[in-house]
Amino acid sequence: MIFLKNDMSTKNELLERFIRYAQTYSQSDSSKADEGIVPSTPQQKEFALSLSEELKSLGFLDVTVSDHSYIHAYIPSTKGFEKVEPFCLLAHMDTVEEVSGLNVKPNVIENYDGHKIELNNSITLDPAKIKELKIAGEEKDTIITTDGTTLLGADDKAGLAAIVTSLHYLLTHPEIGHGKIEVVFSPDEETGHGMDFVPTEKILSKYAYTVDGGHLGELEYECFNAYKSDITFTGVASHTNKAREKGMVNAISMASAFVQNLPRHEAPETTDARLGFYAPYDINGNMETSRVTLLLRDFDIDAMEKRKALVDQIASSIAAAFGGKAEVVHTQQYLNMYQKIQEHPYVVEYLKQAYKNADVVAVSSPIRGGTDGSRLTEMGIPTPNIFTGAHNYHSQYEWVSLTQMLSASEVIIQLAILATKGGNKDA
Repeated sequence: MIFLKNDMSTKNELLERFIRYAQTYSQSDSSKADEGIVPSTPQQKEFALSLSEELKSLGFLDVTVSDHSYIHAYIPSTKGFEKVEPFCLLAHMDTVEEVSGLNVKPNVIENYDGHKIELNNSITLDPAKIKELKIAGEEKDTIITTDGTTLLGADDKAGLAAIVTSLHYLLTHPEIGHGKIEVVFSPDEETGHGMDFVPTEKILSKYAYTVDGGHLGELEYECFNAYKSDITFTGVASHTNKAREKGMVNAISMASAFVQNLPRHEAPETTDARLGFYAPYDINGNMETSRVTLLLRDFDIDAMEKRKALVDQIASSIAAAFGGKAEVVHTQQYLNMYQKIQEHPYVVEYLKQAYKNADVVAVSSPIRGGTDGSRLTEMGIPTPNIFTGAHNYHSQYEWVSLTQMLSASEVIIQLAILATKGGNKDA
């Protein structure tokens, strides 16, 4: 049985909730998070407090907000299902810093007919170039876009809205039997620090799902291995009119040469599918000391070791060629969750069956990135990823499908029902 497809009340509730979340400023700050400050911005703390109050008002139990602004709560099992093994749902509260998330003005288009959408700042969403938008037009979907001046924040406020709406539906429909379902809403996922202080001592579930994916049907349980490389070049500064005589070594030139010597065909903009990359993320400094921050991504851990070795080699060669020094520090950010999840195949099988029961065709592909689930899987809680209906993340071109958000909510309800039957594929 499918519960939400024709439920206009729940659909309107979901739309209202998403818009309210999108309008709530919660942008994170990677530089602060890298210093160990989580949440990295005060607005995330404020959002966590307001969201926790909403959960309490809806009937969630044991709602807590940690010192680091992680929300943990649960809905109780219905009568007779107290012994059902619980599972946990996760989404993140922050939005990226590359595009402003302040004063977001969601643009709701009901019964979208496939026309070009003209927004501020000469932003155009053209269904002729965006196949998912074309599909939305053919289905006369309700879509929500930005106004062209900010991002939308559907990553991951669509996930937040889908989780809260589906669990509120279960709370108000006790005839649908289910076990205990936990939620964890985290700060600073976009900075790479979303699981640094997650309150694992509160999580009783042995498996979990992030709701942080994209187009309808995406089911993800494989992601990049991710490292950050910080390369510091040290030169010798001098006045430029005596540079040759004084043996000046320009650290800026070293940093620039290092970036230019990275494999051009292995950049984010020249790779896709299962191809890894080197991504210069930040460069700063002066003649004496300059630093490059580099993101390394690869699905294969052995290939990642080769990438790290190549970075070491290029940095060392550049330093030797210029007569300066180079120091490289590699920091693990997250690992491919595939292997750990393969050790618990039932977690993905439950999800595949939930998609089928929700009349959603599952499409499995590797994530060219990571989620909080990547880190949580490393910690011993296998955590695949569910779609949200969000598209064109991290940009003024971002938009979300209301119908697809509703389908994500339906998948969660079907997961709850399946859990009571031990994930029986024939249920």
